[in-house]
Amino acid sequence: MKHDNRIAINEIFYSIQGEAKYSGKPTVFIRTAGCPFRCSYCDTDYAFTEGKQLEIDKIISKVKKYNTSYVTVTGGEPLSQKNIIYLLNELLKNSFNVSIETSGLMDISFIPKDIDIVMDVKTPSSNEDHNNILNNLSKLKKTDVLKFVIGNKDDYEWSKYFLKENNLLDFGNIFFSPVHEKLKLIKIADWILEDRLKVTLQLQLHKYIWGNERGR
Repeated sequence: MKHDNRIAINEIFYSIQGEAKYSGKPTVFIRTAGCPFRCSYCDTDYAFTEGKQLEIDKIISKVKKYNTSYVTVTGGEPLSQKNIIYLLNELLKNSFNVSIETSGLMDISFIPKDIDIVMDVKTPSSNEDHNNILNNLSKLKKTDVLKFVIGNKDDYEWSKYFLKENNLLDFGNIFFSPVHEKLKLIKIADWILEDRLKVTLQLQLHKYIWGNERGR
């Protein structure tokens, strides 16, 4: 029986990657529609309800129009899409360098090993930290990324404790990202340096270029 090969898509756009390992790379973003969670600091809540069903081959065709090998699947929450595995596999078949941005509130075990996972561990100020799936941590590859969005000092201290309790202090790709225009960079930079924490301070580069402009 042939599976339904459609995905609910909010937007597909070409921009500069603003986060994680490939920050600064020209990238095609595939933003899926829908998310079962409601993080307090969400900056893409328009994706909760706005979207249309697109066949996977049409998505691939749109992606191929841009001269880049980097593709990021994001949301919303892309793992809430029942057919997302078919899209991920098709992107790999077409030799794209694929990353997926997920909240860490859904099982990541089925994501193909050749895809870079950027997993957002929810901090207390998100109001979703109680939904973190700790079993996901053991499924991460060394090449994957753990991201913590920091809204205040409590978030920072919680994240530091989380890393210690889960034996992640030496994990290679840990990014601390301050909530844009809420937490001053100098504060989180000072905290990281004072604690000699082995993390990368991450700016949302695209927001410093275009602000909160949609599709950027």
